[in-house]
Amino acid sequence: MFAKVREKRQRSGAAGGIAAFVGMSAVAAVLVASSVTPAIAVAGLTANSTLGIFDNLPDYLEIDDLAQKSTIYATAADGTPVVLATFYAQNREDVTLANVSPFLKNAAIASEDPRFYEHGGVDLFGTVRAILSNALTGSSQGGSSITQQYVKNVLVQKAEDIADPVERKAAYNEATQVSVDRKLKEMKLSVGVEQKYTKNQILEGYLNITPFGGRVYGVQAAARYYFGKSAKDVTLAEAATLIAIINNPSAYRPDIKENQQDNKDRRDYILARMLENGKITQKEHDAAVKSPLKLNLTEASTGCQTAPDGAAYFCDYITWVIKNDKAFGETEDERWNAFQRGGWKIYSSLSLPLQQTASQAIYGNIPTVVDWGNIAGAAVSVQVNTGRILAMAQSKDYTNDPDLAASGGNFTSINYSTDKEFGGSSGFQAASTYKAFTLAQWLKSGRGIGEMVDPRVRPLPMNKFADKCIGVGGADWNPKNDSGTFTGPISVTDATSASVNLAYISMALKLDLCDIKQTAEAFGVHRADGNVLGQSPSDILGTQEVSPLTMATAYAGIANQGRVCTPIAIDKIVDQNGVEIPVPKTTCTQAVTPEVANAMVVALKTPIARGTATASNPRDGVPIIGKTGSNDDYNQTWIIAATTSVSSAVWVGNTVGFTSLTGRSLSTGAATTARHRIMNPILAVANALFGGAEWPGPPANLLGGRTAVIPDISGLSLEDGVKLLESVDLAVDGSCGTIDGRETSGRIESTVPAAGTTLPTGTVVNICLSNGLLVTGPPSVIGQTEAAGKSFLLSKGWKVRIVYADAPTCPGSDAGDGEPVTTPAPTPTACPNPNQGKVIRQSPNGGSARTGATVTLTVQS
Repeated sequence: MFAKVREKRQRSGAAGGIAAFVGMSAVAAVLVASSVTPAIAVAGLTANSTLGIFDNLPDYLEIDDLAQKSTIYATAADGTPVVLATFYAQNREDVTLANVSPFLKNAAIASEDPRFYEHGGVDLFGTVRAILSNALTGSSQGGSSITQQYVKNVLVQKAEDIADPVERKAAYNEATQVSVDRKLKEMKLSVGVEQKYTKNQILEGYLNITPFGGRVYGVQAAARYYFGKSAKDVTLAEAATLIAIINNPSAYRPDIKENQQDNKDRRDYILARMLENGKITQKEHDAAVKSPLKLNLTEASTGCQTAPDGAAYFCDYITWVIKNDKAFGETEDERWNAFQRGGWKIYSSLSLPLQQTASQAIYGNIPTVVDWGNIAGAAVSVQVNTGRILAMAQSKDYTNDPDLAASGGNFTSINYSTDKEFGGSSGFQAASTYKAFTLAQWLKSGRGIGEMVDPRVRPLPMNKFADKCIGVGGADWNPKNDSGTFTGPISVTDATSASVNLAYISMALKLDLCDIKQTAEAFGVHRADGNVLGQSPSDILGTQEVSPLTMATAYAGIANQGRVCTPIAIDKIVDQNGVEIPVPKTTCTQAVTPEVANAMVVALKTPIARGTATASNPRDGVPIIGKTGSNDDYNQTWIIAATTSVSSAVWVGNTVGFTSLTGRSLSTGAATTARHRIMNPILAVANALFGGAEWPGPPANLLGGRTAVIPDISGLSLEDGVKLLESVDLAVDGSCGTIDGRETSGRIESTVPAAGTTLPTGTVVNICLSNGLLVTGPPSVIGQTEAAGKSFLLSKGWKVRIVYADAPTCPGSDAGDGEPVTTPAPTPTACPNPNQGKVIRQSPNGGSARTGATVTLTVQS
């Protein structure tokens, strides 16, 4: 029965066996001379050169911590840690010998090293037997004691702990090569181990380090994987089945059907050895031999795909943090190796209640597959004053299988919330959420949110924009407003509430594009693909592609008095020995002054209170700022909202392509408003969990607006007049056109309102151009006779029109001696008329008039 089992071992040629016999005979002599087996007293053998070599070998083996699972935790509502996912290079759970079934211990000793408790590290009898058998039969019979096997496994583990793949392979080959040198080293180290550790410590280490097939290591993980139970609860037959695997894991692992008969043969061999050594009774032996193999394969969960509550992408983000951050090792290989083998307990920043809400809101509104486009959604929340990521969810199913990810559909490995460097996408156009940074620069320049700006659609020469860094040029730009028609200026606050594109462009015209970009960068804004952030005029409207995490962080900075804290996902890491490992810390910087941030808050409250973001407002009394964004054709849509505690960003749009969301429906409503149906419950739960307070008020100068006096620009060219008006922050419109004027034709005649009028900056002023047809008006001929006046005006080139005024009349008067008049009043009679026949009125009279105009003279009759 056991012949078949022995065939599993590699055969060697007779010549090789004889050579091995010669070499190993010398080893045996060394062992005897060195008293490696203290129970055997051998006299009369002198040390030779081989003994000298042996004595020079190292006898100290540092036994490192074994590779252990690392676990990522989230925080439940009651503050307790909850497992998100585990990771391992080796599926192992250390267990004490007291928690291992006696069947397992006795099976290991009976089959692998019956004299384990008698020898001093190397079993001389077993070694000699193996030498003779291997030499004479050409077979490869194991002669290593449990201590020797333990030493070999420790050396193999040391090799596998090496991050560099070339060094790792070399060390592994050295630890596993079939040679006399390796065997000598292994034996000498075994002697040292026996001198340092007790037998039970060695057996416990052996049972924890031994491979059991695949990535399963140690009896505890093996018992759980093969039988779904603890190592202390396995039956006799199960114990023998597990120990059978040790002899040759790839050949005896019973989860491979073709191996099951061979495993049973080896199992029964072990049971026979246990009976022979008195560790079990005949009855126990017979019952175990008759028992069939009953596996209960229980795969240990590993990887982010096992994370609950849609937290797989947050889990994935943590793995990228570990791979990218040198706090965990010099190279990525070192960092990942330490993570997979270090038994770390990673306590993350994730708030499970908020994560559950975000995940439900996302999955409840955005299908994993949308049949009319490559549409997805993502939501991320960060703690305002710490940068801690509290939630991260998206509308796809996570996979790290490249083939499954490549198949598309509902699976992806791409994290839409993060940058490409952290497993994310190349980003999405931020649209009007980016206007916040023009607002910030507007206020930094000393302007106020009450100032008036021009919202009208109009062609914009690119040379009107200032950029001190790279300059601006190109054809005229013709941007549009998303909605609304404007005939006059609006305040910055109203422009923010309604998200008016041209109003914000008007603001940018008074600023520098490079300054706006640098202000955005101060808030932590950067492109998701790692390229340089742009600063063209169109970027004012959010054409740069960024991640939701970046925008949530930036708005957290606004809500945090202008202080921006970089996002972090890990609160604490503890290794398998309870020692804390340093983790990346948030870095907080002041992007703008608190006064500027508080003025931004006032403007950004309006979209969610009465503007474009009202549908996201949970109306729970917590003060909120917010801003919507949608790019051309609504193929990317956003809502970002923040309180003094939590900042959240929701994106819904195209992962690939440019399908418009306009006119499209999802199961819960219009696709363009899905962002609000996601954000509303996130805000409600975030406010319930973390609360929020009112912000301090900004100074009056940032709330109000500046004023300007219209300068007198009559007689100037249109270009110079426009420059002068814009220099005092007044907007210009030539809508009053060309009028009769005294100024040279084509020059400015006047403005509406008139020069000298005080207006809020940004107010539109109309420029009126002269046609040059006005001259000094006709001289006055009032008091002259009709003939003289008319003759004079005609001689000067004016036309004359005569109208007559009635002669004045006086009432009669005969009152006697002052007595009351009792008779009817007399008929009026003509009064004296000294102006009869003279001009008494003239129009026009002086001033300005067109050459040859008609002058109307009124003559007294």
